[in-house]
Amino acid sequence: MSKSITQDMAYRQSLMKYAEKYGVSRASRKYNKSRSYIYFWKQRWDGSVASLACQSRRPHSHPNQHTEAELKLIRDMRRRNPSLGMIELWHRLRKRGYTRCPESLFRVMRKMGLFPAEKPKNPYKPKPYEQMTYPGQRVQVDVKVVPRRCIADPELRLFQYTAIDEFTRLRFLAAYPEQSTYSSADFLRKLRAWYARRGIEVECVQTDNGFEFTNRFSNSKRDLPTLFEKTAAELGIRHKLIRPYTPRHNGKVERSHREDQKRFYSCHSFYSLDDFAKQLAVHNRRANNLPMRPLRWLSPNEFAVQYV
Repeated sequence: MSKSITQDMAYRQSLMKYAEKYGVSRASRKYNKSRSYIYFWKQRWDGSVASLACQSRRPHSHPNQHTEAELKLIRDMRRRNPSLGMIELWHRLRKRGYTRCPESLFRVMRKMGLFPAEKPKNPYKPKPYEQMTYPGQRVQVDVKVVPRRCIADPELRLFQYTAIDEFTRLRFLAAYPEQSTYSSADFLRKLRAWYARRGIEVECVQTDNGFEFTNRFSNSKRDLPTLFEKTAAELGIRHKLIRPYTPRHNGKVERSHREDQKRFYSCHSFYSLDDFAKQLAVHNRRANNLPMRPLRWLSPNEFAVQYV
């Protein structure tokens, strides 16, 4: 039984104390409860609040429950065949007169503890996060699909490419009409030039395993580098891929996309690619001037100036 005191238990305790002091009839009128209800709980009450908890209403038996002969048959069959699968075990039991369905067999075997205990799994221990020590050491890159409700033209598709420097949190955003390795390569050249104008040399970019960045999970082009990877090699930028299906490894850019959704996409509409690009540039300037707690309440622009 749980040691916590529920609201109903505390209510019944108050009712019992009142009935003990002023009588059942007066308690019945005050608490708007029948006399039989009060007598029922008064019979159970031993002075402790634990005695006022609701007990299980589960029946002790059932007219259609397994008989002792059936339980003995199941135990004997399981003892002789400890590694037999459920369906084959049920099939052999049927040949010996067992008439229950597989679901009933599973329930009663689980209740009897006839399933082997699961082997304990080694808990996943994530590696300690590698903190960046200077601007440009690693830049996280990702793509956000612009929500359809923000686009006036139903035929138009828009994508936001995002780059965020892990050390300074300085972000660069760009608008594109498609999500492809060509757009990714063009964005890589733009982000390198954008950070260079601020005195930051990009050494490494970190992305997920999308086809706009890599052919790592392609069946036919696995060994062929994408245009993004070729461009990174030409610019002397190291390309790092995160662990598959682990977006938290790109957590800074993912978190920034959530803020974009709240501060930008929830209250803006776009009528063309140029219109989206202009509004996105304004949003980018505003975001880079907002103070952030990880930067000791400095904005990314203010924090970056200290190291450039």
